[in-house]
Amino acid sequence: MAQSVTRDYALLGKSSEAALANGLAAAEWYHSDVERKAMKALMQRSDGPAIRDTVIWLGAMLVLAVAGVLLWGSWWAVPVFIAYGVLYGSASDSRWHECGHGTAFKTRWMNDAVYQIACFMIMRNPVTWRWSHARHHTDTVIVGRDPEIAVMRPPDLARVVLNFFGILDAGHAVRDMLRNAAGNISKEEASFIPEMERHKVIRVARIWLAIYAATIALSLWMGSILPLMLVGLPRLYGAWHHVLTGLLQHGGLADNVTDHRLNSRSVLMNPVSRFIYWNMNYHVEHHMFPMVPYHALPQLHEMIKHDLPAPNRSIWAGYREMVPAFLRQLRNEDYYLRRELPVTAQPYKEEFHNGGDAVAAE
Repeated sequence: MAQSVTRDYALLGKSSEAALANGLAAAEWYHSDVERKAMKALMQRSDGPAIRDTVIWLGAMLVLAVAGVLLWGSWWAVPVFIAYGVLYGSASDSRWHECGHGTAFKTRWMNDAVYQIACFMIMRNPVTWRWSHARHHTDTVIVGRDPEIAVMRPPDLARVVLNFFGILDAGHAVRDMLRNAAGNISKEEASFIPEMERHKVIRVARIWLAIYAATIALSLWMGSILPLMLVGLPRLYGAWHHVLTGLLQHGGLADNVTDHRLNSRSVLMNPVSRFIYWNMNYHVEHHMFPMVPYHALPQLHEMIKHDLPAPNRSIWAGYREMVPAFLRQLRNEDYYLRRELPVTAQPYKEEFHNGGDAVAAE
């Protein structure tokens, strides 16, 4: 077994320096071959699917909010707020993501509007996360470069469990909001946010702080947490679905490679989860071709599945593969799952890999 490599996940630490030195930062990634004409058709943007899905999403939230207010104080409010929470605290995660790419809608202002709304719900500063996510795609799961690695090695399983209730992530988001509202941009934020954009981070944080302060004041005036059940708290009680699906994106797979087939996972999901997740279950496909709109990802999957590992057949199947990998990584942080390719696929591009203890996924 190779000697374990100590990972430094700080964006300004020794692993970041090593990634820059050895060519892992902003490297050339493997892409499956897709005919140019076919890719142009897949990348065609359209307002229709996203308008439909956004009307359903926000319309359902409005209906559930009214029902929750009317049923407040009875047990009938519980399932209503569970559903409302998932649409607020989980569906917003995929909406900020897709609209941040600018691909969900054809019309730019529609992307921007939904992006701002969803970022507020998920408590991710829209300026910070636009640049953070650009780095995530440039240096996906490159230790010391990617600011969005959900589960580090060795895994902190207590943190993983707590985040199903949004506790730690929301706590960090509140801390960052207060710090930014005070005019403070951290060194790590400054490493990926251009200087000309930093004043926007501060402005957004101050607007959000005012909204949360007004909501808390209304709750105190009413003597009820009902306003907070509609704004703010759903980020906690509705977070579980976006964590459930988000962990599957890269969990247990390789790091420090330049082939998304090694570090990303696609999972077949039920229609409800796919709607909440906006087809991000096709995650290998999304990372290979991030400018393909979410509604075209199933079609992209069919076009390149001959070159990809077989997707997990369900969320449950994904966890049956991922959780044992997390447990193994507690003992050996270099362990990772190497997913088998079909005979029709091109070999993995893994010349940068650190030689960790891999095992083929079943």
